[in-house]
Amino acid sequence: MSFGGFLDNSSGGGLGGATIVADIPFSNNMAAAGAMAQNIYNSPGLSLALQQPSIDNQGDGVRMGENFDASIGRRSREEEHESRSGSDNIDGVSGDDQDAADNRPRKKRYHRHTPQQIQELEALFKECPHPDEKQRLELSKRLCLETRQVKFWFQNRRTQMKTQLERHENSLLRQENDKLRAENMSIREAMRNPICTNCGGPAIIGDLSLEEQHLRIENARLKDELDRVCALASKFLGRPLSSLATSIAPPLPNSNLELGVGSNGFGGLSTTLPLGPDFGGGVSNSLPVVPPNGVERSMFLELALAAMDELVKMAQTDEPLWIRSLEGGREVLNHDEYSRMVTPCIGIKPAGFLTEASRQTGVVIINSLALVETLMDSNRWAEMFPCMIARTSTTDVISSGMGGTRNGAIQLMHAELQLLSPLVPVREVNFLRFCKQHAEGVWAVVDVSIDTLRETSGAPTTYVKCRRLPSGCVVQDMPNGYSKVTWVEHVEYDESQVHHLYRPLLSSGIGFGAQRWVATLQRQCECLAILMSSTVPTGDHTAITASGRRSMLKLAQRMTGNFCAGVCASTVHKWNKLNAGNVDEDVRVMTRKSVDNPGEPPGIVLSAATSVWLPVSPQRLFDFLRDERLRSEWDILSNGGPMQEIAHIAKGQDHGNCVSLLRSSAMNTNQSSMLILQETCMDAGGSLVVYAPVDIPAMQVVMNGGDSAYVALLPSGFSIIPDGTASPGPTTSNGNGDSHRVGGSLLTVAFQILVNSLPTAKLTVESVETVNNLISCTVQKIKAALQCES
Repeated sequence: MSFGGFLDNSSGGGLGGATIVADIPFSNNMAAAGAMAQNIYNSPGLSLALQQPSIDNQGDGVRMGENFDASIGRRSREEEHESRSGSDNIDGVSGDDQDAADNRPRKKRYHRHTPQQIQELEALFKECPHPDEKQRLELSKRLCLETRQVKFWFQNRRTQMKTQLERHENSLLRQENDKLRAENMSIREAMRNPICTNCGGPAIIGDLSLEEQHLRIENARLKDELDRVCALASKFLGRPLSSLATSIAPPLPNSNLELGVGSNGFGGLSTTLPLGPDFGGGVSNSLPVVPPNGVERSMFLELALAAMDELVKMAQTDEPLWIRSLEGGREVLNHDEYSRMVTPCIGIKPAGFLTEASRQTGVVIINSLALVETLMDSNRWAEMFPCMIARTSTTDVISSGMGGTRNGAIQLMHAELQLLSPLVPVREVNFLRFCKQHAEGVWAVVDVSIDTLRETSGAPTTYVKCRRLPSGCVVQDMPNGYSKVTWVEHVEYDESQVHHLYRPLLSSGIGFGAQRWVATLQRQCECLAILMSSTVPTGDHTAITASGRRSMLKLAQRMTGNFCAGVCASTVHKWNKLNAGNVDEDVRVMTRKSVDNPGEPPGIVLSAATSVWLPVSPQRLFDFLRDERLRSEWDILSNGGPMQEIAHIAKGQDHGNCVSLLRSSAMNTNQSSMLILQETCMDAGGSLVVYAPVDIPAMQVVMNGGDSAYVALLPSGFSIIPDGTASPGPTTSNGNGDSHRVGGSLLTVAFQILVNSLPTAKLTVESVETVNNLISCTVQKIKAALQCES
């Protein structure tokens, strides 16, 4: 169910829900096409058209009005990947030419490929790495290149691919060699100090054969493993099982313990756990046996079992553990009852930490097995929740599961969780994730922090200290491919670095709570279901091919991901925060260098973001910002005219969940080659409006099914979330003396702008002031348009 896997699939088949509002006249007479915005849209990234005095060649400063030039800006280190950064092909260096040449030195001529030529060459290379002479001749005519240049490009590309494969194979061989060396050393160490199983003393090597030594060592190891597993299982069965550890024997009569040997050489354990009426009277469970790599892994297994037990209790139990709030009717954890029911598995709460807890149940268009696979794969997990997970990785796999399934899988993970606002720091957590099947079609996945068991590297000061108590979801299959998901979020955190505007939202469990996880999961699964459907609504045009839709959606996915990374300053990019005195207090300005990234223009990228509270409902604010006809009311770069939607791909039943292609109706000659790519989405947890200017020739390649990785863009946009019941806004009276708080929205505005096309240039004060004025002016225009200046 990965977005990446779906969008990379090149197989045929229509994608439902895709509509075209108007055909795009991609022809040579594009001078009549719509313009985008003012001079800031002249490049794939927004550029600042500042008038600077000319500067000499000493490099102290560079004119800020430079626009990105795609023909000369894509330089990679050491002129390497020509397939990604406009390869340098040398004319006149074939063997025949060299033989015919005289001994006089001559100057080499270099040719820089354009991004469109690279995309065409890459597309053919994927289909045919060894084109014949006819194919090369046809391609050279189409790309206006010499056949010799095409031939050299494919030779260099094949050499590059071969080198990459050899490096990958060498890396795998080195890892395997290190693993075998460590295993050999451990066996040698065990053979140096054999122990007699009869007396417990040191064994005499001369009395034992080599095979018998190995058997005795393996037997002792298995006995220790069995003792540990029986001790853990006795907690759930309510009776001691240590008698089974004295010898390896067949299962006892009427015993729930069944010992077997799996493919990995370690035992398997089966127990019966009563989970209550929600999941049946009694269900079987396979507990994973962790390879004995030290005391730490045994502690991880014990922590996983305790966390799973707590999650099931939190998901099943209603009152008095969970009580309904008088404001909004949402569920609130009764902390007194929680303390009586549950023994903390990661210790007591640190001093000064706050607790947030929430629970949400919803029906999702996905089956339990597919959802479990998504949650246990870090990449697919991040793609399913792109606005909530800034970065994640699996640091260690303790158990991959039993019987070829995820049942019993335990892995250690690292994640950066985000709320799209510069006023809320990223939450960095190191946790254990445990997956268990409770019954047929009933699974549970639990997370719990491991900071109390393992010393983790010190987190940067920009991250909030956070502990993840047993949190996760219980998934139960329903008919027709649906699932019932019960999600529990339970976190302890330090709110000292959280802005006061967001503190009530976080403490109520709304900001990072279960409602947001379930709402995002429902929207993403609905999007996948529509895109994978072969049914196209009646009356829809088919100007964009199925592969073109996939490429366009993949480009929009990358755009939204880069937008989120720029808002929250996660470690996806190396941002440098600026502490400029001429910047508003609540505006965060950061910079980074963009080098060797074909998906972005090279140079210095400046990101500016701020968050404000508005006394407007999230739905009204979202409808206003996504309406292309009203864009001129807040977008100072729209040339004072409305936008026209020329392409539309639906991503959900709500018309607001879509990817659009816009062009300006008020155009000039400088903007005739630009379009606006926009993605909008909305659910119960919040909404997004993300956009970026794009090149018409590049979008033509994408809409024809070409690779979108070479389309350079810098996103800007808005994030909207409800302010919750504890709104910081004003109160109003109903005339009877009763007052109530006005509901509103928390709006985050963010821009990413290319301020200089040279990565080595210095940032000027004028560029920072311009971006600060741009973001302030945008906020004021939105307030004025919605009549909420006060």
